[in-house]
This record gives sequence, structure tokens and C-alpha cells, in this order.
Amino acid sequence: MAPRSTGGRLQITGRSENMMAHAALPQSNAFLLPPRVLNAEGVARKVGVEVEFAGPSAEQTILALREDLGGQLIEIDPHAFKLEGSAIGDVSVELDSRMLHPAKDGSGRIAVIPKIAAWFGSAASYLIPCELVTAPIAVDRLHEVDRVLASLRSLGAKGTQDAAFYAFGLHFNPEIPQQDAETATAFLKSFVLLNPWLRREVAPDTTRELLGFADPFPVDYVRKLTNPDYWPAMADFIDDYLAANPTRNRDLDLLPLLLHFDEARVRAVLPNEKINGRPTFHYRLPDARVSDPGWSIAPDWNRWIAVERLASDRPRLDAVSAAYRDYQGQDKSWADVMELVARP
Repeated sequence: MAPRSTGGRLQITGRSENMMAHAALPQSNAFLLPPRVLNAEGVARKVGVEVEFAGPSAEQTILALREDLGGQLIEIDPHAFKLEGSAIGDVSVELDSRMLHPAKDGSGRIAVIPKIAAWFGSAASYLIPCELVTAPIAVDRLHEVDRVLASLRSLGAKGTQDAAFYAFGLHFNPEIPQQDAETATAFLKSFVLLNPWLRREVAPDTTRELLGFADPFPVDYVRKLTNPDYWPAMADFIDDYLAANPTRNRDLDLLPLLLHFDEARVRAVLPNEKINGRPTFHYRLPDARVSDPGWSIAPDWNRWIAVERLASDRPRLDAVSAAYRDYQGQDKSWADVMELVARP
């Protein structure tokens, strides 16, 4: 089955007999590059990566990373550390709980007395995962993050496949290639169109509840967004997004990007939400299989590249949007269509 665009409409022709065999093939650990490698200033775009894991403490992890990657170790508190100037740039590791890091409380008051936070953090380390966060790294160096995963694995770090009731997250924070409303709209259009396929690829139906998927975008908002004539100005784009999605709980969380564009407009709706503004998308995945020696972040990144490719092809994006609005089937079948659209 192969898609083609005719007169502004996407048409689907005969289904390939090899489609399922193609889907079952092992995926390469080669990292694909986006169609736009440079940002508007002509500098290589960057992407930050966040990985959750359990097992070794934040301190054990950062010491091992310093051994492997070099850099200067900085202790923020007993359960939060930073490695500056490592072989892949700055890296931080901390227990994934804000209440355990009193120095990071942005309210202007002490959230927890440091000694109590240190004690509680030691006890909670058996229950709360650690989070590793890289500083933004150039997209053509993203493969180096797999080197960090190997370090975690050698320490005995555990991931989703080792947990009975918890999903360990993997997040990408790719820099937007151009900071304007048209680019932001194109990426979000592309993402919502491909999302049934993306969600299916990340985990099969039977494990989705366990893995704690973020909520998909509301259907009415997706219909609005995929209107081929919907190319709003920035203020309208932000207002529409906030009206339909006043939450961080989306696969593609745009709130950090929108706060970067217009902090006052976002804070008028979400005055207390924890958001750090930055010119990036925040793509949240619920599955980090850190202890699996065959696991790489490459397949998940390469599926994101499918989003970038469609977003960068305006005629095709409009055609797929029109096809979606005419479509009468279920998400599972639309995911089959989007698998074909996603192929290079």
C-alpha cells in the first residue's frame, strides 16, 4: 500500500504483502537527521534527552558517568548532581521528585528542611526513579547518548521491563527549527496526524494502561488543527492550544514552547503550572528499557523524524490533513495509513 497526493487529497493504493514483515524487522540503531538540521541562525539544532531509571542512586550514577565521560561534578543536594563539561556536555542526575530538592523550589520558600529531604530521599530512592537529563546536544551527535545508557546499564540500572507497576519515561526536547507560528502549527499538525501510529509503535494495546501514556489531544481540537486552512497567528495559536489543552499531560507538550513565545499569555491561564520556557518541543514517551542491552533511543528518535518530515512538506501535510478529515475509520486503521506516510 502506498500513499499518493492528488489534487490536495491523499489516496491509498494497493496494500503491500510485505507490510507486516517490514514492521517486524529489527530496527537499526542509526540516528536519522531531520530535514532541517540548522536553526534560523544557521547553527546546528539541538535536542535534550531525559531518561528515567531505577537501581543505582543519583550519586553512584553521576560518579560512574564522570569516570566514563569526564567533567566536573557539582552536588546540588544529596540526591541531585550535575556533571559539567563532560564528553557529551552537561548532564544532571537526580531523584525524580521535586519535594526532595529544597534548593530547586521556585516558590521563594523552603519546601523541605534539607536534612529531612536528604533522609527522606535515601528512603525514597527504593521507590522513586532517578532522572538523567542531558543539556541540549547537536542533532548529529545524538547517538552519543547511547554511550550514557551503556554506563547506566553497567551499573545495574533498571527500566520499564523490570518494573511491575511503573513506566520509566524517555523524553526528547528538540529545538524548533524556526521560531514562528507557522512552524509550530506545522509540527503540531504533523504530530496529531501521526500520533495513532506513534502510540501503537511505542507499546501494544495491552500495555498502554500499564505504561501510563499521556492523554491524546482532544478530538475536537485535532479536527480544528487539521483543517488545511488553519494557519493562525501566534496569539491565536496559543489561545486555541490553551483552551483545549490547559495541561502538561500530552504526548507532545507544547507549554514550554508557548511559554517561551508569550509567557504572559500562558501564565494568564496557568499561573501555577511548573513550566520552564524554552524554544523546544517536549515529546514524552513512556518506555525506557534501560537494562536491555539491545535498547537504543534511536528507534524512538527516528519516529520523531517522521513528524519533522511531514511538518516540513506543506503540500503533503495539507493533503494528509484533508484525508484525515474525510476519514471514517478507527484510530487503529488510521495508524496503518500513517505508517505508510511515515516511511522515508
